[in-house]
Amino acid sequence: MSRRGGLLAGVCATTVAVGLLLTGGARGGPTPPRQDSGAHAGSGVAVGAYLHYGSPGVERMQGLSRWLGGTELRAGHTYLPGDTWANIEGAPDSLRSWARWRNARADRLFVLNVPMQERNEARFPDARVAELIRTGARGTYDHHFRRLAERLVDLDVPDTVIVLGWEMNGFDYTHRCRPDPENWKKYWRRIVAAMRSVKGQDFRFDFAPNRGGDAIAWTRCYPGDDVVDVVGMDSYDQEPGRTFDEQVTQPYGLRHQVDFARAHGKETSYPEWGLFRHGDNPEYVRRMLEWIKETGPLYHSITDFCPHGVWQCGQNPRSSQVFRDLLSGRRAGSGWVAGAWQGGTHALTPAPHRRSRSPRS
Repeated sequence: MSRRGGLLAGVCATTVAVGLLLTGGARGGPTPPRQDSGAHAGSGVAVGAYLHYGSPGVERMQGLSRWLGGTELRAGHTYLPGDTWANIEGAPDSLRSWARWRNARADRLFVLNVPMQERNEARFPDARVAELIRTGARGTYDHHFRRLAERLVDLDVPDTVIVLGWEMNGFDYTHRCRPDPENWKKYWRRIVAAMRSVKGQDFRFDFAPNRGGDAIAWTRCYPGDDVVDVVGMDSYDQEPGRTFDEQVTQPYGLRHQVDFARAHGKETSYPEWGLFRHGDNPEYVRRMLEWIKETGPLYHSITDFCPHGVWQCGQNPRSSQVFRDLLSGRRAGSGWVAGAWQGGTHALTPAPHRRSRSPRS
């Protein structure tokens, strides 16, 4: 389900990180005392959206928040370019902007997608990918990930959520799992050990496959409970799963993810979700937000560019209205207050109706 090919190619060409963002405001005054973020801070599900790569994403957070009637967006999510090892080590200067954003409020969550291989969108054949996986499993690349960990600690974001090797069950990325699942798991474990060896770190590692079976059952790539903290899933409105119910119940679908995470004592997440093959589909957006509210993940981020998005993408007006109504508490008839979203409640709780305070900027 690689939808970012052209986007990440542009990011790699300019050596800036892809920015996924969520609430905002400029940093002012001293940094507040750090607390556990996300559900651990008792603030419920952290909401987010991809708005732009790099610093412009941070600048647009306030606009999206205003459009949502002041709803607080607490999850800041970006990608490291997978073109060179230098970028995977954290070279993009935009990480400084994300670190400042994270440290402006104690309850924010910084989420960073980290490739496991350079030239991550080079479309290498399986035989070449298998060689690279085995090289990683032998420890050849450990130093790159230690450098990344050191960079994040130096930037004062030691509690970053690391979405490592995302969509590993797919066909496209060089860091895919299918060519050698056993050595892929060993490689993941080496990366986690390398990053955890850095003094001062408090990272959480998010294992986030595509929804469905894709190239390989994602459970075959799961590297172990001791090196995974969150079981995520990237899920767009496309097959497999013509209806949302099918997306829930299909093999390796949304229900399987939640049940697997609970069985392994892990939180869940949705680093990427949005519209796709079925066009402007407000029923999908409503059902996905209900699923998120019911199951209480650590965070979720809608991909807000066309064809997936609802704010910056004008081709999905009906879905846009549903997203805005639900997250700003303006749902007709039985509205929700966004602040009532508490992670782990597993219930759809009606709340008093209220209007959004600002039109879209």
